[in-house]
Amino acid sequence: MRRPPASMRGLEDLGRVRLSKHFFMRDFLHSEIGSLYGIPNIPTDPDLAIENGRAFCTTLLDPLEETFGRIAVRSGYRSPALNQFGNENKLNCARNAHPEECHIWDRAGGEAAIAGASIVVPWFADQYARGRDWRDLAWWVHDHLPYSEMWFFSKLCAFNLSWRPSPWRKIASYVAPRGTLLARGAEPDEQKPARQARYVDFPPLGGLRLPAFGG
Repeated sequence: MRRPPASMRGLEDLGRVRLSKHFFMRDFLHSEIGSLYGIPNIPTDPDLAIENGRAFCTTLLDPLEETFGRIAVRSGYRSPALNQFGNENKLNCARNAHPEECHIWDRAGGEAAIAGASIVVPWFADQYARGRDWRDLAWWVHDHLPYSEMWFFSKLCAFNLSWRPSPWRKIASYVAPRGTLLARGAEPDEQKPARQARYVDFPPLGGLRLPAFGG
């Protein structure tokens, strides 16, 4: 069992853990809250954080990167202590026990497992800045990837994207039309041909030619 790192070398080694073809653990450990308030952002259960993070990156982030190019991580992993501080001080963190808090990757195992991040797709953010509807991206993800939840935000069309062993398939937004676009377990109001028309100009899934894993 891997213990929480207690030295700089241990933290460096944790950061070098490769989660997927395109992502390492270090990509998710930066935190503005941690930097400003001096709170270490270190997993309490590194093995569980790595296990859930690998599932998240492999099933969701890698396909996004291989379709749209570089994916920017706005907020990745948060330690329970850091996330609790953020919630208590109204720093845009949900409470630790909130069922949709996706940043604490080592909160629980089994079917309660969750991992996620707030990300930006720069390819789409440029179009969103020119007035494109956030739902175009939401429906593309819905139709192509086994996500659990998506929550969209106004700045850069960033969105929380999460993975679970049994996905909820829920979409919600703080951008107009604000609220729940797709409830957990529900079917979309827009039929698939109408959804596909929204993203007809998107690149094909996994269409980028990137180096092979280990190549």
